[in-house]
Amino acid sequence: MTDGEMRAPAPADLWTAVEELWAWLEAHDGQDGHDRSRTVLLRVLKLSEEVGEVAQAVIGATGQNPRKGVSHTWEDVRAELCDVVITALVALRTLTPDAREKFTRHLTRVTTRSLTPPPPAQRHNA
Repeated sequence: MTDGEMRAPAPADLWTAVEELWAWLEAHDGQDGHDRSRTVLLRVLKLSEEVGEVAQAVIGATGQNPRKGVSHTWEDVRAELCDVVITALVALRTLTPDAREKFTRHLTRVTTRSLTPPPPAQRHNA
């Protein structure tokens, strides 16, 4: 950080940060009077852009572009993945004010489905 830069205060938690970023975007969207569906569309499209940046960073970290060689680090990949998560959560918040609850319920369903051991297979006697 240079002398002229100011450090933003750290948000209290993930969902406070999501809410603050969403509010900041809402205040600066520059689209007065437009259809709300356009805002949703653009924020979901932003997610695609961020996923593309992850792919670009992985290609760069592995040197898979012969013209560029190794152009990124694995730290770049991690940062881009964080951007994907942030962008997805802000897009979710754009779609619904109860994003935290919707995400928590969905995460619970996914973890329950994925982490609950299957019942033992019934044995068949031959």
